[in-house]
Amino acid sequence: MTNARTSKPATKTALVRKLLSRKAGADLPALETATGWQPHSVRAALSGVRKADYTIDRLPPKTNGGPAIYRITGSPEKA
Repeated sequence: MTNARTSKPATKTALVRKLLSRKAGADLPALETATGWQPHSVRAALSGVRKADYTIDRLPPKTNGGPAIYRITGSPEKA
C-alpha cells in the first residue's frame, strides 16, 4: 500500500494562483467550478492576486462571445 499524495493547494486562493499559472491560463467559469465560488468572489480573488504583486494578463476569448482567459505572467519579486 502506498501513501500517494495529491498536490492539492492549501487554500482556494492558492488554487486560483495555480490555475492562472498554467500556460493555458483559466477563464472565470473554470475558476468558479474549481473553487465553488460565485462570480463576484472569483473576481475579488483576481483582485487579491493582483494586489499581491502578481501580473495577470487578460487574453481574448478562444471563441467569439466566449469568456476571456486570465493568466499570471509575472510574480512578485522576492527580497
